[in-house]
Amino acid sequence: MSDVCIEFEDVLAGYGEFMILNNLSFKAKRGKITLLLGPNGAGKSTVLKTLFGLLKVRQGRITLDGKEITGAGAKELLVKHGIAFVPQGRNLFGALTAYENLELGGITLGMKTTHERIPEVLELFPRVKERLHSAAASLSGGEQKQLEVGRALLLRPKVLLIDEPSIGLSPLVVQDVFRLLRRLADEQGVTVLMVEQNVKSALKMADEAIALESGRLVLHKPADELLSDPQLERLFLGGAHAAPVPT
Repeated sequence: MSDVCIEFEDVLAGYGEFMILNNLSFKAKRGKITLLLGPNGAGKSTVLKTLFGLLKVRQGRITLDGKEITGAGAKELLVKHGIAFVPQGRNLFGALTAYENLELGGITLGMKTTHERIPEVLELFPRVKERLHSAAASLSGGEQKQLEVGRALLLRPKVLLIDEPSIGLSPLVVQDVFRLLRRLADEQGVTVLMVEQNVKSALKMADEAIALESGRLVLHKPADELLSDPQLERLFLGGAHAAPVPT
């Protein structure tokens, strides 16, 4: 079996008549953490939304483990293909308890399976376990983000898409989240595709890095190589005009 998990081939996608992804092609390896980076408007979050079926592919194709998933909806991608998405910001039911939010995360599994899996998820998040019966809105920013990730993990995803997990979190909590993602990849073989503004810290944790500009691939390298690349600042701050690097 190929080590490629996710592949975009000449994908065109956007909002209305405005295209964000412009014939984007890239590959992400199975069981690895791939970081998407680039200036604002480069198309990073749009990649995740398109992959999760929230945006329509206007042209091109997307494959998962060699099988085409172009045009599949979010529910099908989640239930049938094992893709989970943790979007940017807070996406919890604040008036409900942490436990109730977890229950809702497993609604497609049925309550019996959800209740069986909740304890294994809580082992990954001891702080959430301590606040299990508190309203989600009363949890700290770090606890809320951990709860969101835990809710996604109830589904035992093969692929985890996560958008800007560090927003609003302290550096220590960010490192906890990054360590968890590393464990998921290393110990459970989860393929992680991540957008993260804290680029240098994320590169230290990631395996691969893909830089986008104007919805196109401009660089694809091992993360540790890109960390010391003089082009890094230009790519993140904008103005990169490098020729595409073969993957």
